[in-house]
Amino acid sequence: MPGFHHVELWVSDLAEARAEWGWLLHELGFERESEWSEGESWGAGGAYLTLTTSPNLSGPTHDRRAPGMNHLAFQVSASDLVDAIMEQGGQHGWRPLYHERYPHAGGPDSYAGWLENSSGFKAEVVAVAP
Repeated sequence: MPGFHHVELWVSDLAEARAEWGWLLHELGFERESEWSEGESWGAGGAYLTLTTSPNLSGPTHDRRAPGMNHLAFQVSASDLVDAIMEQGGQHGWRPLYHERYPHAGGPDSYAGWLENSSGFKAEVVAVAP
């Protein structure tokens, strides 16, 4: 059975990550499945995303332009949810990217929004018809 089991994001400021990612994941339909002093996990569709701190971090910020993960893309079933997330993101630590080309920065057949949080993580929210 192909697919992701989980994704783990190392963060330097867990309180900030909980606020920013927690809001976004909740809006996307994820549910917090577990929480501990160094992190938490959010699940949806049989997979989960973990936010955690580590004493082995090499630096305090994420650089999406360096080798490694550029962004996470999430799918939703309707364009109005993309619009709502893009509209409310600024109130939750996320800033819009490519907003001058929104919602078709990915091409004329794509309806998506891109956000970057205060730590430099980028998330894409894509409307996919059911």
